[in-house]
Amino acid sequence: MSRFSSKRGKENPEVSTASLPDIIFMLLFFFMVTTVLRDAELKVEVSTPTATEMTKLEKKSLVNYIYVGRPSKKYQSVYGTSPRMQLGDKFAVVQDIPLFLEKHRITVSEQQQSGITSSLRVDGKVTMGIVQDIKTQLRKSNQLKVNYSAKKRAEDLK
Repeated sequence: MSRFSSKRGKENPEVSTASLPDIIFMLLFFFMVTTVLRDAELKVEVSTPTATEMTKLEKKSLVNYIYVGRPSKKYQSVYGTSPRMQLGDKFAVVQDIPLFLEKHRITVSEQQQSGITSSLRVDGKVTMGIVQDIKTQLRKSNQLKVNYSAKKRAEDLK
């Protein structure tokens, strides 16, 4: 019979931490490159109305945001104080909506194009005339999924 020698007194070697900084910097670089903070600078003042019945949008990458409100103080000297529409990162008129929608549509795969939603973020003090014009243009552009952004009421948060 053979005997097994006991391995007492021998310790496992320590794990080398020399490559740890490389891994950390690689992860940091990856997250810096892939993170998207905000698509557009908000150039209009939007104070959305409050609501009680709301649903959350699932896929934010399939949402076109249309902002309507008074230009912020920085832009009032150029654009005035009347309500304006912002598509993406620039001011626009209602006739620019089809091109804006088409630019977004070509970035989405064909399977997901039916799920594209237009979200209207409209200031509570804006009259319905401009909103109706936007809705009419969305209908003409065959964009039938429309969402109105709102905040939850304070009494519902409790």
